[in-house]
Amino acid sequence: MEESPTKNDYTNQAKDKIFNEEFMPHIRAMYNFAHRLTYDEDDAKDLVQDTFMKSYRFINSFQQGTNAKAWLFRIMKNSFINDFRKKSKQPTKVDYQEVEGYYNSEGTQKAVTTDLRIDTVKNLIGDEITNALAALDIDFRTVIILCDLEGFTYEEMAKILDIPIGTVRSRLHRARNLLKEKLQSYAQSMGY
Repeated sequence: MEESPTKNDYTNQAKDKIFNEEFMPHIRAMYNFAHRLTYDEDDAKDLVQDTFMKSYRFINSFQQGTNAKAWLFRIMKNSFINDFRKKSKQPTKVDYQEVEGYYNSEGTQKAVTTDLRIDTVKNLIGDEITNALAALDIDFRTVIILCDLEGFTYEEMAKILDIPIGTVRSRLHRARNLLKEKLQSYAQSMGY
C-alpha cells in the first residue's frame, strides 16, 4: 500500500524561498523539455508557465531536500498529457488571424527564429532525428527525452511518469528500437 504524500505548512516566506532557490534554477531544462514535447515555442512557454504556477499552488506537497527537478518534470508531463487529451477530443480549429496573416505575408517574409536554444538544438540533432523523435508515440518520446536528453535515472523517470521501473526500462527499450528503425536508412546514407 502506497503512503499518501505528506503535506507541509510552509510560510509564505518559505514558499518564496523554495520556489526561487529550488524550482527556478530548472527553468531552462523545463523549457527544453516542454519544447521537445510540443515542438512549438509559444506552447512550450505556456506549458512552462502552467507548470510553475501549479508548482507554487501545490508547494505544500513538495518535500524539501527531494529532487525538485523530477517533481517539476512530473507536473509538466501530467499537464501536457491532460492538455493533449483535452485537445484531442476537440474538433480541429482554424485561427482566422493566422490564415489571414499567411495570405497577407505569402512570399514576403521568412520565419525567423529568435530563440538561440532552438537553433542550437537543431544543430545538435538533425532534422531527421528531430522528425523521427516527433513521429514516436508520446509515451515513447517522453522516455527518450527524459533518459537520453535530460539524463534522468530510471528511478527518477519512474517517479516522474508514475509507472513501475520495469515499465520504464521496457518502454525505453521499445522506444529506442522504434527510433532505430526510423533512422536506419538515414544512418546508412551517412555511412553507418
